[in-house]
Formats: sequence, C-alpha cells, structure tokens
Amino acid sequence: MQNVNSASKPSDLRITDLRVATIARAPMTCPLIRIDTNQGIYGLGEVRDGASKNYALVLKSRLLGENPCNIDKIFRKIKQFGGHARQGGGVSGVEMALWDLAGKAYQVPVHQFLGGKFRDRIRCYADTTESHDPKIYAARLKARMVEKGFTFLKMDLGVDLVEGTPGTLTKPLGTTSRSFFNTQHMFTGMELTEKGVAMMAEYVGRIRETIGMEVPLAADHFGHIGVNSCIRLGKALEKQNMAWLEDMIPWQQTDLLKKITDAVDIPILTGEDIYLKEDFVKLAREHVVDMVHPDLATAGGILETKKIGDACQEYGVPMAMHFAGSPVSFLANVHCAAATENFVALEHHSVDVPWWEDLVHGDKPLFDKGFAKVPDKPGLGITLNDEVVKQHLAEPGYFEPTPAWDKDRSNDRLWS
Repeated sequence: MQNVNSASKPSDLRITDLRVATIARAPMTCPLIRIDTNQGIYGLGEVRDGASKNYALVLKSRLLGENPCNIDKIFRKIKQFGGHARQGGGVSGVEMALWDLAGKAYQVPVHQFLGGKFRDRIRCYADTTESHDPKIYAARLKARMVEKGFTFLKMDLGVDLVEGTPGTLTKPLGTTSRSFFNTQHMFTGMELTEKGVAMMAEYVGRIRETIGMEVPLAADHFGHIGVNSCIRLGKALEKQNMAWLEDMIPWQQTDLLKKITDAVDIPILTGEDIYLKEDFVKLAREHVVDMVHPDLATAGGILETKKIGDACQEYGVPMAMHFAGSPVSFLANVHCAAATENFVALEHHSVDVPWWEDLVHGDKPLFDKGFAKVPDKPGLGITLNDEVVKQHLAEPGYFEPTPAWDKDRSNDRLWS
C-alpha cells in the first residue's frame, strides 16, 4: 500500500457520476467522458469519433455504486449494450475511463496492468489529404516522411480517381460512385474496367516513384465495387508491394472476403467496425484476412483489443490499429499497442490539427518523428487542459451533471 495514492483507498472506491464534454473536429467529433468517484479521483475515456454521447450515458445507471477497479466485472455487465461500428463506442469509452481510474488509484500506468511493454515507443501511420494529381499526392506523402518522420504511410485510393474518365467504371446509368454510399459493395452493380484498373495501378506507381519502394504504403476507401473488381485491382497493385488493402468489402461477408484474400498476393485487412474479439478470432482462424485492424474505441476498449491481438497472434495474424479521435483515445491505444506483441502500426488521424496536443497535459510531445512515446505516469498518463478543450467544444456544456441518466434501469439479464 506504500505505492498507493494516499488520497485513494481502492477497495473503497465507488463510481458516483458519468459526465460528457464533446470536442468538435479533432479531426472528428469526439465525445469525452469522465467517470467520477467518491474519493475525488476520476477517469477519462472517449466515445468513438462521430458516435453519439448517449451510447455512454445509457450505461451510467449500470455503473453507479460500482468499484471502478473491477474493470472486467463491469465490462461483462455492460458489453451487451455495445455493437458493431459506432455502437461499440459507449462501452469502449467507459472501459478506457475505468483503466485510467484504476491506474490513478494504484499509481500504475495502464500498460503495466496489461502485463508490461513489448516496446517503449509506438510506430504510427497517417492518412494524407487526397489529390487526383499523383505528383501532388506523392509530394504530400513524401512530406509525411521528411517533415513528420513517418516510417509507415497510408493513402486513399477510390474509384472517384477514374470515374471522370470514360471507359473506366461500369455502373447503372445515371448514378455516380456516391450514389451507393449506403449500399453494400456486392449490390451496387459497379465494376472497374480493365482501363480503370490500369489507371489506378499506374497512379500508385507514380507515387512509388517519389516515395520509393522501401516505405510501407497501405491503401483505403476503394469505393463500393464488386468482389471481382477488388480482385483485379488487388492483383494490379501487387507490383507496388502495398502494406495492405483495407476494407475492400464489408467484413461480414467472410466467404467473399476470403476469396479476395486468397486471390491477391498482398495483405488484405479489415476490422475497424468490429465489436468484441469473437468475430476477429473467426477471421484469423479461417485466415479470411491477412491482418486485423481493430478500432479500440469500437472493439470494446483497451483489454478487449489486447485480447484481440493476442488471439489473432495464435493464428499468425498481425494487428494494426485504427484510430481517429482526441489524445484521450490516442493514449489508450498507445498503452494497448505497447502491451501487444503482434502490433504493427497505429493510425494518427490528427497530425495536421495544430491544437490537438494542446487538449491535454502530459509528457509532450505525444507524437514525435513518426512515433508515440509510451507514458509511465499513472493511468493513461494525461489530464485535460480544460481551457483548450472548452475552446473546441462541439456543443455547450463542460462535464455538466447528468441526473436524467441515473435511473435508466431494466431487466438486463440475458439468461433465464
């Protein structure tokens, strides 16, 4: 107990409140949550970018009175209220905050709870603002390497690149690629032609001429094209030795996704919309994809994402990590990545937001020369810079009381 915060008696800790403050465009809209206790210490978490804060608030009545250090017990109690994609954001955000709280109570960094570190710094990659001019896009990617120190790159590579050129894209007349935003890829009737595939592959080749073949280059956002187009495009990109091709079709279509993986000799990846480890295990066990890509703020939080990495490692499948949000979620990812052996790289979606790191106090910079340092301070290792956060709120109110959510009770039991 000599190492325990004297202001905290962990066995007597109880959750007394859950409050929310939403940041605008960091780069997405990010609801931050704060879990308060009877001993004055609190934990910070974050709902997945673009998701409703209500995903977290609906959990409040299930948290009140619980000891926040009983993280696994609480997680098993609330995980039924999460779901795939943004619906997993509430449970995941609460789980982050519980780890932050427990770390502060015991004066231990989160990664130590997870078994310690495999690495002291975390390799990051970043999306880069798209341009249809390969010279401009290549220069931007090169700047990521030269100016920011990135050792791993990712680009967007959608069919919008060729859509304006006749003979590149077959689709129902009168539609555009954006017409199918809410239609799964297999049902759009949209397919790349041989000309379209060649143009997209040549575009990537022009970029490779500038950035070189040595740096890993991943690609995303292909558009809602059919399975056969995915295979033909993937084969055409093999000579560019892509690091991965991301979310070519919806992850739920496992047989079709495996068909693409088996046909293409560069890594196929998915996972940012998957909640909990079970579906990741199925993908890894059947080798439906070559790599998994959980978003910790969707997947179920810090421990669940480590479990995903550990489970997939058993099948020889590496794990990259998707992230777009504030420094709170970023540091949750950093601790998890440090403690997971098969980790490859973590997305940093806010490298171009000048005030992003100012949102928090902690060991600065959070990101430097392509890597994030793993904090050794208790919990996540950061506190909020209240003044800066208040300057970037998406809506009025800064961790205001939420009594309306105190008694949202029902019979939650899933068994008779």
